[in-house]
Amino acid sequence: MYGLWSPAGDSSQGVLRAEVRRARGRVDEGEESGGWKAAEVEERGDFQVRRKDMAQTADPRKVDLFLDSGAYSAHTQGVEIDLPDYIQFIKDHLDHIHVYANLDVIGDAEATAKNQTAMEKAGLSPLPCYHFGEDLSYLKAMLKRYDYIALGGMVGRRSADLAKFLDVCFREICDEKTGLPRVKIHGFGLTSIALMCRYPWYSVDSTTWVMTSRRGSIIVPRRHSDEWVFDEFSWVVSVSGRPQQVVKDHLLYLSPSKRDMVLLYVKEKGYSVGKSSFRKESTKYGLKEGEKWAEPKKDDQTQRMVELVEEPGICNDYRLRDEMCAIYFLDLEEHLPKWPWPFLQKHRNAGGFGL
Repeated sequence: MYGLWSPAGDSSQGVLRAEVRRARGRVDEGEESGGWKAAEVEERGDFQVRRKDMAQTADPRKVDLFLDSGAYSAHTQGVEIDLPDYIQFIKDHLDHIHVYANLDVIGDAEATAKNQTAMEKAGLSPLPCYHFGEDLSYLKAMLKRYDYIALGGMVGRRSADLAKFLDVCFREICDEKTGLPRVKIHGFGLTSIALMCRYPWYSVDSTTWVMTSRRGSIIVPRRHSDEWVFDEFSWVVSVSGRPQQVVKDHLLYLSPSKRDMVLLYVKEKGYSVGKSSFRKESTKYGLKEGEKWAEPKKDDQTQRMVELVEEPGICNDYRLRDEMCAIYFLDLEEHLPKWPWPFLQKHRNAGGFGL
């Protein structure tokens, strides 16, 4: 799973796919949030968790929750997360959290190791994390102690650099003769689909699905011999009807054959493109039924773009694009080999995805 995590081969995927469909049904019925309620922010010191009341909404029968410490976000924002507070949060919600990560310290392997020890002394079993650029001895030590390890520090790095880093990691992780991974590996912030397919991950997480949607786009696999294929670069196609999001990779500008392929994919997944019209109105204008502002308000603005939704679809509802992108990754997972699968030398030197 990507974002919402479940064990490889777990039946949770089918449940999550059904939940996506049920959520879509609630969108069709006009529910404002589309079935996914807006998350609230609970602040516990410097540790922030976007969530509804977990005690009321998390259902362990439906999905296992994977808790990330938020260390990367904290690092980029210059915020320090309180370790005791993080530990207490985990203990308060252990009924719903299946896996929780160590509070890693970006750029300081020793501090990360100390946090791992502190959490273990507190009675927890956090997922250890080895980062891009750290000495390989830290990974080797983890492989001797743990059966589930995360690789991190990969956000924002070039795919070519990550491929070199991950090749080295998976040579240590995988058996020299069989190529099979000796432990389970999670990939933090792995946005490259090519790298997801190149290595035998047990799990990964990424915001690619939601970030793609919020930029007005969907992800579409290639198609050969009447089948959708996931071992080639997929297309990111802009479908938003808003003028500011009509870019060169927009559905309107595709070749007829490529456009037909995208429309076929959209239809097969049970969605439609939809239709909207746009016009300028005073910033004091009162929106009517079926209308919404199509651009953010600026202080010196006297007019704003209004969107009239004539036919609901992926061009005018980000929630439907969210669902299509989530379904893409569910389909991608189904097309990957069943874990564990071997990372052999021929894979390491293969040219798939141009890596």
